[in-house]
Amino acid sequence: MDALAWMAIILGCAAVVDDLRRRIISNWINLAAILAGLLYHGYRQGWRGLGTAICGALLGLAVFLICYCLGGMGGGDLKLMAAFGTLLGPGGILIAALLTCIIGGGIAALCLLRNRAQRAIPYSPAIVLGAWLALLAGR
Repeated sequence: MDALAWMAIILGCAAVVDDLRRRIISNWINLAAILAGLLYHGYRQGWRGLGTAICGALLGLAVFLICYCLGGMGGGDLKLMAAFGTLLGPGGILIAALLTCIIGGGIAALCLLRNRAQRAIPYSPAIVLGAWLALLAGR
């Protein structure tokens, strides 16, 4: 495994643990991942890599911005998508977003089937699984 995969694994585990324990994803987790993604791609591909990482972060924010604005997603989830965007780039974060929607819908359906009427479910597990699968698909 390379450094990018390790960063994605560490980010995902930290975000899920934080979200499941406290129902919030700390800013330092997402900001550290964004910085790591920018440094990684900037070091590996120079200005082009830095641009790709920035575009991925912006696209990661944009994909679920409407969900956030309508109150269907928290700010930590939105920032987590931006963090994965810096790691995966624009193409990878789009695949991750699609997979995240499918996985998140499955989790919500399971909650309904188990008669657990919840106002909100932690969405970081769906985001992380979607991003990890997108990372694997890109390899």
